[in-house]
Amino acid sequence: MATIAEVPLPQPAHPQPILTPLQSKQPSIAIISVPTNDILPANTLVLDPALITQDFDLLRFEAAAFGQLPKASTDGTKNDKITYSTSLISSPYNNPGHYLLLPTLPLPSLLFAKALTALAPTSPSYATLPYAQALNFPRVINVLRNLVQQEGASFAWPETTFHVVVFRSELKPDIDNEWLYKLDYESHREACESGGLLKYWFGKSDDERKNLATCFWHSRADAQAGGLGPWHKKARAAGRELYEHIAFSTWRFVITSGVREWRVEEVTEHKPLRE
Repeated sequence: MATIAEVPLPQPAHPQPILTPLQSKQPSIAIISVPTNDILPANTLVLDPALITQDFDLLRFEAAAFGQLPKASTDGTKNDKITYSTSLISSPYNNPGHYLLLPTLPLPSLLFAKALTALAPTSPSYATLPYAQALNFPRVINVLRNLVQQEGASFAWPETTFHVVVFRSELKPDIDNEWLYKLDYESHREACESGGLLKYWFGKSDDERKNLATCFWHSRADAQAGGLGPWHKKARAAGRELYEHIAFSTWRFVITSGVREWRVEEVTEHKPLRE
């Protein structure tokens, strides 16, 4: 295990309650009127995904889903003319069946998932950079700190560990891109239905057909369950057909109490997804 990034942040220490398991799954709920908004906690509400772009590149590289997070008005009230939802855009797929349902999550995972809407690459060379340098994690942590502060004195961020999977790949030339897209799209839908997938980010292949993709999960158990569906099986079987090389590694993303520090720790070395 190697710690490759650790960033101190000026926050007071807090107690460390245990991370609770995922709650039972609930359907997405669109909220329109202020009285209806009172049914659910405000922190489970984001702007309706229909108000956000479906453009892949804007969602991946410009963190367009960050626009889902409600902006407080000067008097602290919501705009009752805006449609709210419990469905968070958690990938470049802004489509039904691909959303993260916020009421299914314990509060630390809910807040981290919302902060991850700000995730974006730091450089055009993200596909080959060391993982902790490839994506704008300091920005994500700053967003998380603001979200924690909005919860008020009643909530103290506990030290929390999230499970992360990193994929490094090199595509073969002249592959069936429609099939590759279909495999990815349906596999992501399966993972969302399984639950616990906080964020799926993937880039665009560079001139050498190399790419980086990563998934943030509430827990390792959720990641294991999310990969059991038939489309994941098809994607694994298509590995030799589509890739010169594809490998994955697993990581821990640790955020200390009070969001004072964060670090990413590699759990497994890179190894082939398919021998």
